Amino acid sequence: MEQFVEHDVALQRGGRLAECVTAYATLGRLNAARDNAVLVLHGYTTGPDMLSPDSTAAEGSWAGLVGPGLAVDTDRCFVLCPNLLGSSYGSTGPRSIDPATGRVYGPDFPALAVADSVDAQARLCSHLGIEKLHAAIGPSLGAMQAFSWGVRHPARVARVVAAVGSPYRPAGVVPADKLRPMFDARPYDAEALRPWLLQQRIQTLRAYGMAGTDGEVEARAALWAREFDAAALLVLAEAVSDFDVRAELHRMTAPLLFVLSRSDTLFPPSLRHELAPLFNAALQSWRFVEIDSDQGHLASGADAALWAAELAAFIEMKEPAP
Repeated sequence: MEQFVEHDVALQRGGRLAECVTAYATLGRLNAARDNAVLVLHGYTTGPDMLSPDSTAAEGSWAGLVGPGLAVDTDRCFVLCPNLLGSSYGSTGPRSIDPATGRVYGPDFPALAVADSVDAQARLCSHLGIEKLHAAIGPSLGAMQAFSWGVRHPARVARVVAAVGSPYRPAGVVPADKLRPMFDARPYDAEALRPWLLQQRIQTLRAYGMAGTDGEVEARAALWAREFDAAALLVLAEAVSDFDVRAELHRMTAPLLFVLSRSDTLFPPSLRHELAPLFNAALQSWRFVEIDSDQGHLASGADAALWAAELAAFIEMKEPAP
């Protein structure tokens, strides 16, 4: 993992970060024209490890979509996968030291918005000499970031792929108001919260559609609970709590590939019918894919083969094979 470090960064909700680190992973090589970069954006509780075959990503590993010869072909594309601000995988977040107190921020981390991470990613791209992305793609909260890229930096992204996500936060997604009281009720102790974090993860994986025995689900959840910080769960939930770019979609010039899973209860396929009139009115071009999967919210990664051809065709801006 590499790091892009900035100083004295103003945030959308009025706070500031004295030091702002965006950690990121890369695959492939940036070409001489610097026009082959694909930004892969992760979900709520994961990070660049979403690209690893043994990832514990709740949206499913994307190792079946991103790599040599795959839909996002790293023999041809330069893949850039940044960690969200506020997350637990190398970027500035609740585990970082607050220079004002000399202690970790914990749940007192400055309030974030999704746009803060997207704008930091744009500055990272500029730092790397990437003026326009070949594509911005991602699942779940990664899809929200991809939509945000489309409306905030329309001239800098040529294609948007939003999988198992939407341009707004549906009512049941990431209930920050239910998390905040438990952090305000007691002094913050990350280690003491690990058993709670484990139970939250088990419930999440089951709700997202993970199959397997109780032991298998618990083992996967335990790996994640050992490395994730409970306060990051809160900080990112609050960041997405008011996310809604529907009114700004007319600013998006990039074509969109919108992908939902037949069995996802978090971002159900009914969203297609809800959003189609808006997409038709606001966007210049969009396509829809429904993954015929029993894997729920994990389908974009767990059943990658069911939509990889459509993704590859969209990345190349071709019609998918019949």
